[in-house]
Amino acid sequence: MRVEQLGYKFAGERYLAGEGLLTAVHLALTLQRPLILEGEPGVGKTELAKVLARVLDRELIRLQCYEGLDAAQALYEWDHPKQLLAIRACEAEGRPVGALYDEEYLMERPLLRALRVPCVLLIDEIDRADSEFEAFLLEFLSDFQITIPELGTVRAEVTPIVVLTSNRTRELHDALKRRCLYHWIAFPDPERERAIIDARVPGLADEAAASLVEAVAGVRRLRLIKPPGIAETIDWAMGAKQLAEEGLEWPLALRRSLGLLVKEAEDTEAVLEALEL
Repeated sequence: MRVEQLGYKFAGERYLAGEGLLTAVHLALTLQRPLILEGEPGVGKTELAKVLARVLDRELIRLQCYEGLDAAQALYEWDHPKQLLAIRACEAEGRPVGALYDEEYLMERPLLRALRVPCVLLIDEIDRADSEFEAFLLEFLSDFQITIPELGTVRAEVTPIVVLTSNRTRELHDALKRRCLYHWIAFPDPERERAIIDARVPGLADEAAASLVEAVAGVRRLRLIKPPGIAETIDWAMGAKQLAEEGLEWPLALRRSLGLLVKEAEDTEAVLEALEL
């Protein structure tokens, strides 16, 4: 799928991506390389994988990373309580115990599932996982196969489209970066952010949308604990629009709904002072 086609299809899903991001997705699809997306929280990294799955009509499989995540939790586990119940049932009925390590007792986790169906595999917030899991993941992405000792080797019949996201809470290993295509998603410029607001919050008056985008740009220039992303901009627009429809004047609607844009008390004070809302 060419860059222009991707842009058109993404826009149909109300995801307005820049040319750089569209090119990165195009190359990831064409070269069958995993795509690493980094950027501030809320700039649309996770949403891109969801939109890509819809555009390509593939199942979205999400592996949410966290500290302590290990291979078993990401691949598969055996349902030991179910196995024990089967043993007890056979003993009570005087029947021989059948095979306890077959598909009936296998609990698929995201990575095993990704080998079995055409999918977009979203490995979300890989920077939260431990270095040991990152090393295991590198091996998985190289072969797209796993071995289950009791059942044999499972290989991907259709190579998963893999999107990894990172908020850069730690640096990823160079080996993983070399295996993948990399793209940094920056905050959108005012023009694109305005287009995003128009697409996601229909019915917002032009003057109100313009003032909101200008306010967000000003907020991001402040030294905040957590600068707002696109997701927060959309939430703020929706909240302020709702309050305006209930009768509040627009500047007051923006002030009252500010909790949808900034999430820290210190940030709220700084924003109110800077923007004079």
